[in-house]
Amino acid sequence: MPLKLSPTQVAFNARGDGKFNKPFQEQVDFFRQKLNLPTERWDDILNEAHDRAFVVAGAAKADLLNDLRGAVDSAIAEGKSIQWFRKEFDNIVAKNGWQGWTGKGTKAGRDWRTRVIYNANLSASYSAGRWQQLNDPDLLKSRPFWEYVHNDTVQHPRLIHQSWSGTVLPAGHVWFVTHFCPNGFGCRCRIRAVRAEKYKGYPPPDDGTYIYKDRRGIEHVLPMGVDYGWGYAPGASVGKSMQPFIDNKVAALPKPLADAFKADIAKIAAPKLPHVSDALTLPSSGFARSAASRTLIEIDAIHTVENLPTIPVKASANVRFQGQYTYERYSKKPISIALSKVSVNPELTIAHEIGHYIDHHAIGRSGVYASIDDALLDKWREAIASSQATAKMDDVLRNHADRFTRKKAAYYLEPWEQWARAYAQWIALRSNNATMLAQVKKITAHNHPAYASSQWDDDDFAPIAAAMDDIFRTLGWLK
Repeated sequence: MPLKLSPTQVAFNARGDGKFNKPFQEQVDFFRQKLNLPTERWDDILNEAHDRAFVVAGAAKADLLNDLRGAVDSAIAEGKSIQWFRKEFDNIVAKNGWQGWTGKGTKAGRDWRTRVIYNANLSASYSAGRWQQLNDPDLLKSRPFWEYVHNDTVQHPRLIHQSWSGTVLPAGHVWFVTHFCPNGFGCRCRIRAVRAEKYKGYPPPDDGTYIYKDRRGIEHVLPMGVDYGWGYAPGASVGKSMQPFIDNKVAALPKPLADAFKADIAKIAAPKLPHVSDALTLPSSGFARSAASRTLIEIDAIHTVENLPTIPVKASANVRFQGQYTYERYSKKPISIALSKVSVNPELTIAHEIGHYIDHHAIGRSGVYASIDDALLDKWREAIASSQATAKMDDVLRNHADRFTRKKAAYYLEPWEQWARAYAQWIALRSNNATMLAQVKKITAHNHPAYASSQWDDDDFAPIAAAMDDIFRTLGWLK
């Protein structure tokens, strides 16, 4: 299953003051399937409805909500810190002229509000991703029980949550449906899968219930220790039909908000094409998995793809290449993508090899590099040919004294190699991934004349990037 981490490979920053560590695909997917829902208050929707909707209380404008969602998405997918999120929040508030939001007017209020948005979305998406992982059939075979684990790093622990720590019950037990973490704002407890020998047959904790009366006067019966609005398992309802939720929310919203909500639904409800990550299986651990996971998160956010059979990504000890896409000589059937342990630009290299794979099997005829002569890529080829980097490479090929340098230039000028390098740089540019962009800069600043011209300076690349936008838009893959 693409990008699935083992139960010991996922970490959540419990303090909520630094980076959100190691995003994983189930977590990212959960957040990205949500609908934007304009709301006045945080409890306009409750419980499992949050599995389907992204809300920020008081954010009723579609553009404002979309900008806030983008910032939260980056925080989840890229492991951004709360300090980064606060800067983005300030920019979004200024850009959209958002007034009257709770916390506005003081630094303490702004810090509190951003912490609530950041922690609530990241912890809930983390837990929803964990719900999907914990219900994986293979994991359930080896670890069929779940354990509640209190986070002892918190400064002000909830005593009742401490009392639940160590509770072991069968996976999916009804107690976990209402007590799956988080159990309130700021709750940092977690659930882990354990082996059968940890289960002693004890019943679940029974601490009674309490009644909470909401602002509408409606009374809610909740388990003791579970805050209002948190008595559900994030992610558990994702497989259910969305239509009842959609109908209820449209009927309850004022017309302008209902129209914005329906427009968002129309975009999300469109037929979904596979992600690139769906066509790749990753190693269980190691440097190749880490680099591929980070790169695929960026690629999947930019475009979908069609017609790619599934192949493995492998780690390699071969020092003769940085990365390699291989296929069978006669049938042209794809075999694998390899990343060498000596790769100095692992994320860019993974994107490069995926570019080869897309060129060879997704665009045009399967088993033929579309970059050679497919008409869809005509404008891209024109942009490549007109670039300063290509002109420099041509000069190296014709005039450089060293024949090995000339041979390297000839290799870089092959259309499939230019496509793969352009694709990798396009992903770096469109994702604004700092690591990948730095890797591009490192290449263009190199002192080897052929290698330095194998990527493009920013202005030189702009027409190429625009041509690639058009290609993926024409194919219906651009997000």
